[in-house]
Amino acid sequence: MVRYQRCHQWKKGEKHIDEDEESQTFLMEFANSGYYKRSSPKLLYLLFISLLSCSFILAPHLFSSSTTFSLLYSTLIEDEGLAGDMNINAPLCSSISDGAICCDRSSIRSDICIMKGDVRTQSTSFSIFVYGSEDRSSSKSLFSGIVEENEELQHERIKPYTRKWETSVMNTIDELHLIAKKDSTLDMYQQQCDVQHDVPAVFFSTGGYTGNVYHEFNDGILPLYITSQHFDKKVVFVIQDYHNWWVMKYGDILSQLSDYPPIDFSGDKRTHCFPEAIVGLRIHDELSVDSSLMERNKDIVDFRDVLDRAYWPRIRGLIQDEEREAQEKLSVSPTFESSLEIKKEVEEDQLLKKPKLLIISRNGSRAITNENLLVKMAEKIGFEVEVLRPDPTTELAKIYRALDASDVMIGVHGAAMTHCLFMKPHSVFIQVIPLGTEWAAEEYYGEPAKKLGLKYIGYQILARESSLYGKYDRDDPVLRDPQSVNKKGWEYTKKIYLDGQTVRLDLGRFRKRLVRAYDYMLSRMNQRPHLQYSQ
Repeated sequence: MVRYQRCHQWKKGEKHIDEDEESQTFLMEFANSGYYKRSSPKLLYLLFISLLSCSFILAPHLFSSSTTFSLLYSTLIEDEGLAGDMNINAPLCSSISDGAICCDRSSIRSDICIMKGDVRTQSTSFSIFVYGSEDRSSSKSLFSGIVEENEELQHERIKPYTRKWETSVMNTIDELHLIAKKDSTLDMYQQQCDVQHDVPAVFFSTGGYTGNVYHEFNDGILPLYITSQHFDKKVVFVIQDYHNWWVMKYGDILSQLSDYPPIDFSGDKRTHCFPEAIVGLRIHDELSVDSSLMERNKDIVDFRDVLDRAYWPRIRGLIQDEEREAQEKLSVSPTFESSLEIKKEVEEDQLLKKPKLLIISRNGSRAITNENLLVKMAEKIGFEVEVLRPDPTTELAKIYRALDASDVMIGVHGAAMTHCLFMKPHSVFIQVIPLGTEWAAEEYYGEPAKKLGLKYIGYQILARESSLYGKYDRDDPVLRDPQSVNKKGWEYTKKIYLDGQTVRLDLGRFRKRLVRAYDYMLSRMNQRPHLQYSQ
């Protein structure tokens, strides 16, 4: 959601002159001028004819509330008598007329359009129609010689994906046509409703960079939450570039945002009808929710609560399965020694309560090559250590479970750091930052982590901790001035810094950060022991 500015704003109770009054004032001044008195009757007659002609030409727009200019810039609502009570901080398109389309294209990140009235899909032509009520066609009786058919009042085009500024990826997104017409009864080409919905729809695309977990959350899931959460689940999601795997992967989250199954816009050829539609998604910042732009001041912590509700039913099922398997093993070979061993392990876990450290491991580029030594060092410090190696097929509920139970997470900059959203507020996130990735690491993960309430530690590696140290001369810009290399273009950044280096941590240097994290979490555990490891 962006911050909106309107051309006209009035404070409550402040008197204003509307367009008609301004016109009347202008005519009165013109009538009182000397020019008016000196004008000949013929000239006055020509002037009158000209004004009358303009009135006929402009009448359909003046009488119709679907005019683009009116929707985007006008704040006149005298029909309801609310001009003195209007909310000057209300977002653009917060109130539109029946049968209208209002588009906000002010954001560099995404466009968003709102349609209200009789909204109907026509997937074969990538179109969404909206029709007004019968009284919107009342102007036809006044100008029956001009309006002879159910003409388009407005035609907007939109690509419902949240990387508007990135031409290359936006070229892969299909464009939707949003068309406003006067009355569905006058449109012989409009299909009848096959499925009638009594709740609004949100149209969006899961194309583009979908397949990368960072983009799936940043460009899709979080904007979907921002755009739809105020509907309290009474909304239908209509997905362009629909992928079954995406719906399965994020089904737990979608069920927390909507009570209805999502619709495949292109695959479902039926005509779906809605009372209202939002086309496109609002986006705030990287992995962020700006509470000042949200109804009820929702923020990123509220989004994490949605994740909690989404994944814990599945997690409880996983725990029950594990307990059942353990019980079955005991029943198959119940020995006195094995029973004592399990009992001892449970008692030790209850007594020790070590801070838990989770390392998100990478293979290939940006991998920590001395990860095994890092694990041993962390265990000596006092951590309970788990190494997680997620891949595209890893169930998100399992990743959420591991991070939700962790006190500290370590990972090298990359898309997997998106999972910091799964951590509880006040946990510690240590991001290892390879050469040449400083800005992206802080912008995409460091700042969002702080907004989530995590204690963030960015560990910027030295040149000698990078595998590039053995490939380039000590004075080479690749080592000495990565920023100058990045300025050459994305292909250099990707080839050299993202795909071309691994990390070997200076454990003596890194240990200081790890000890700091351990002491911090231990102090929190001692202050609030009843809150640890609870769920």
